[in-house]
Amino acid sequence: MIMAIPISMVIIPLLAKWAPVLGMIDNPDPRKVHLSPIPRVGGPGIVLGALVPVAIWLPLNDLTLAYLLGSIALLIFGVWDDIKQLGHYTKFIGQFVAVILVVYYGDLYVSHIPFFGEISIQLGKVFTVIAMVGVINALNHSDGLDGLAGGEALLSLGAIVYLSFQANDLMLTTISLATIGGIFGFLRFNSHPAHVFMGDGGSQFIGFTIAFVVVHLTQNSNTVLSPALPLLLIGLPIIDILAVLFQRVYAGMNWFRASKNHIHHRLLDLGFHHYESVIIIYSVQALLVISGVFLQYEADTLLISIYLLVSLMLFSWLILAKHLRWQAHRDRKLTMLGRFITSFNSNSILMQYNHTLIHILLSIFIIYSAVNSSNIPKDLSIAAGIVFILLLARLIYSFKLWFLFLRLMMYVSVAFAAYLLDFSPATPHGYPLAVYIFYTVISIAVVIALKYTTNEKFKVNPLDYLVLMIVVILALLSEQGYANFYTVSITIQLIILFYATEIIIKHMKHRINGLTLSSLFAFGIIALKYFL
Repeated sequence: MIMAIPISMVIIPLLAKWAPVLGMIDNPDPRKVHLSPIPRVGGPGIVLGALVPVAIWLPLNDLTLAYLLGSIALLIFGVWDDIKQLGHYTKFIGQFVAVILVVYYGDLYVSHIPFFGEISIQLGKVFTVIAMVGVINALNHSDGLDGLAGGEALLSLGAIVYLSFQANDLMLTTISLATIGGIFGFLRFNSHPAHVFMGDGGSQFIGFTIAFVVVHLTQNSNTVLSPALPLLLIGLPIIDILAVLFQRVYAGMNWFRASKNHIHHRLLDLGFHHYESVIIIYSVQALLVISGVFLQYEADTLLISIYLLVSLMLFSWLILAKHLRWQAHRDRKLTMLGRFITSFNSNSILMQYNHTLIHILLSIFIIYSAVNSSNIPKDLSIAAGIVFILLLARLIYSFKLWFLFLRLMMYVSVAFAAYLLDFSPATPHGYPLAVYIFYTVISIAVVIALKYTTNEKFKVNPLDYLVLMIVVILALLSEQGYANFYTVSITIQLIILFYATEIIIKHMKHRINGLTLSSLFAFGIIALKYFL
């Protein structure tokens, strides 16, 4: 994940500049909710951000090769569609190519299904192909609002990381974490108001990956898990696309003709703001996913009943609200959720001092972590030496892309710092009091910066709500003994540090400053410590 986030965040802005030339622009139309052309280049950033770590860290066997080739096939067809607007049948070719590779070459298929138990190999493979293609299209069609498909996928993949870690499945853990990193890197550009869309190249890959890891998790990694668990782990996209298909068939429409009857469209029709609709869907998705984690070994009947009950309650409310002509903002006043979100976007005369405090604290932290570390692995020292040389060259010789490169280096720098402090401390007896004070102070400073920002590109949005939700879930899992403390700890630390880094980057006026110089110093120290 640490590698995937920077890769995604560097590739996407670069491609966004070339989107008009490449023809990867999403123009408005009556079915869509955006009113101006948006670059549709998030897919390559997500896919490459996820696949590079997978290709580097995982051994190459038939299954991983099939997954990599299938992902590349989906990216090619997806980007082709983003440029040329292919028909549904052409897109199906790419989807079936990807799925058939993992099912028939990688030998990944469903052997147990709810209520029926074990099924024959041939029937299982046919069922898997149909089901995986269905999930790909479910995620693809859920990509209707800024940050929606990516956020739903993050919640699903987060649960899968936890379950695959429990099952000691390194392949699934790596693939899921790498995909999370690719999505996180994209969401900073996609959260409302979006500056970039993921396009079919991204949404189809995400659906393919979720289908892949869910099948492997329940059929190979931990066969004791309920066969009905995928319903809860994948969540709302499944029932959403089934409901849409039912409405199209009932109305005598073309099954594949796009329409505005998805859950997010219906929430908008009820008068909810964009971000409110996204947060409502996030919340329902989180409920389903968390239920799956806590009920992973329960009977199929219970899991399916919970899924159907939550879905029934959601759609009953949507239908009843429409029938009663209820509107969320009939009196033009913000809902409680709306007031909560918009309260974070006022101005403050103390903001400049707060940004300076974050800058100073983060710079000191990076240096402190490098100086107070020992037993640094050889590969980490070599990597630090290479990054030191590249960063020094970039600070001396600037050119147009220096900002993208510095963004990458700053994220790598804070990731190095957090890793060293957790796994290679000079004093292996817990954090010094100063470190706890640092995280407390910088967390407060980051919250203040988010609350009172005047920068349109860094206002609080549904992504921040999603991150807060993830932190709370991780904390609860750790408290109840369901998650490893160190895994939860490093995840929360990275979230805090990445937010602090992004705040500094947004206000960076020159490439040579406290953060870049402290990062350069830290990389040099880390590289030298192995040889001294």
